[in-house]
Amino acid sequence: MKCIDQLPAPELKGKRVLVRSDFNVPVANGEAADLFRIKQGWETVRYLSERGAKVIIISHIGRDPEATMEPVARAMKKFGPVVFIADLVGHAARGAAAAMHDGEILLLENLRRDPRETENDPSFAQELASLADIYVDDAFAAAHRAHASIVGVAKLLPSYAGFLMCNEVHEIDAARAPEHPSFAILGGAKFETKAPLIRLLLEKYDHVFITGALSNDVFRARGLSVGRSLVSKELPSDDILSNPHFLAPIDVTVETESGHALVKKPGEITATERIVDVGPETVAMLSPHIAAAKFILWNGPTGIYEQGYIHYTQQVAELAAGSGAKIVIGGGDTIAAIEASGVPKEKLGFLSTGGGAMMEYLLKGTLPGTAALV
Repeated sequence: MKCIDQLPAPELKGKRVLVRSDFNVPVANGEAADLFRIKQGWETVRYLSERGAKVIIISHIGRDPEATMEPVARAMKKFGPVVFIADLVGHAARGAAAAMHDGEILLLENLRRDPRETENDPSFAQELASLADIYVDDAFAAAHRAHASIVGVAKLLPSYAGFLMCNEVHEIDAARAPEHPSFAILGGAKFETKAPLIRLLLEKYDHVFITGALSNDVFRARGLSVGRSLVSKELPSDDILSNPHFLAPIDVTVETESGHALVKKPGEITATERIVDVGPETVAMLSPHIAAAKFILWNGPTGIYEQGYIHYTQQVAELAAGSGAKIVIGGGDTIAAIEASGVPKEKLGFLSTGGGAMMEYLLKGTLPGTAALV
């Protein structure tokens, strides 16, 4: 995989460069509510613009195909001059691309407004490729999707990885072969999708701590009541539960029907309660593992942070920040929970823009988007 800085800078001047970014950011009240991905992706855009390239950015946003990139364009203007074109491959987009001057930056409309994007339709890839001379994929968080803008365009133009993509692959490659002692924290839900990765991490890491809704599955598999808590279709098997590297919470925070929070031991949960976070004894159990670690991988908060249960995620983040370990953290929920907790992000190592892409790359060591650039 070639990074864009491997192309001599003079060869960028005057060239139209199609940049597949991932500016899929949350929007609230018509405005971009979180600039993390935009900030991370701006380095590639700025680099190309400063070298005289005509930069044409494409991205998707949200799950609604009618969602617009216009709020993203407004947010991007905090970093530099951007012109938004409410079109993808039609007359307006083609005309704007043809009229660009060196160094100018265009942002086109939501890719998923055209159903051919997710279908990886060759005709759509061809229309996108016709806008430019060079293709740069900087959308790591979307690289696990075999979509037209990810894999189709890469076949049609000289193709490179952007700085974000290169950094993500470099850092997550390190997480696939961690320095020891190593410690992994894995949360989220849907155990059936996480089981292969959990088995791999148990082979590679000294300890793997399962948290979030995944820990509910652990308790259920051990025959313990989880009340009204979310559980997966598939439960952990004995080979995972009995693995000497496997860790699960030893106490939990539960919420009663009346909304009160209590700390209980697994096995004490009543039918009307639901698990919403770990407890203080669990954090105390994790503390020496985190302190001793030279490498920490973390994906998934310990609790339901969006409902205010961030206290123990904050404590774990503080322990990690003070550990001196190399840290790789991924998943939008994890990063949002850390932001809500107030622990400075700059103290927490590498923050991946990818959630599902990070998990898949950890497991396979490749993604459709990275393979397309080789």
